[in-house]
Amino acid sequence: MSLDQAVEFTKQLQVHSKMALQTREKLGDLTPREYEVARLIVQGKTNREIAEELVLSKRTVEKHVANILSKLGLTSRSQIVRWMLENNLPQDSE
Repeated sequence: MSLDQAVEFTKQLQVHSKMALQTREKLGDLTPREYEVARLIVQGKTNREIAEELVLSKRTVEKHVANILSKLGLTSRSQIVRWMLENNLPQDSE
């Protein structure tokens, strides 16, 4: 790798790191798993479907949903969807 290529590569890493930090800041206190559950809620999945996809019990998914609602100060799944959209958070798997 030439010096110019190394410099360009480093610049790309900095951009990706800054974007990742901004996304983490938008997530507030949500854990990565809670974010994953929220993302699946946006896709219209039920707790049972989320449990199957993430290989969790339905009760665990229910707890994640309750945690998401509590942490974000929300009261419904539709508010989770709105919050995700308003914060421009990715809703599909990456």
